[in-house]
Amino acid sequence: MHTERVTFLTTPQGKIALAARAAARGISTGEYVRRRVEADEDTTAGEEAELAALVAQANEAIPRMRDSLDRSIALVASTSREIDAMLREAGLR
Repeated sequence: MHTERVTFLTTPQGKIALAARAAARGISTGEYVRRRVEADEDTTAGEEAELAALVAQANEAIPRMRDSLDRSIALVASTSREIDAMLREAGLR
């Protein structure tokens, strides 16, 4: 088997986390990383379809979320103007 070395940088905390996860499985850090990479490539057609459905749902919901946020922003701005007017009327501003 021909192998190649791959080196990457991580934080000290990242290295500790990788080592701990590997140790919990009784394998080396390198083996842990190899397995995680290979698992990432093994996405099934069902998982892809599920992800596509979730993306479609999110894309459908985004316009409604934006509208809701816009209404909330308008309400906060209106309320702020009303409070400012009341404070001015009371001589507090």
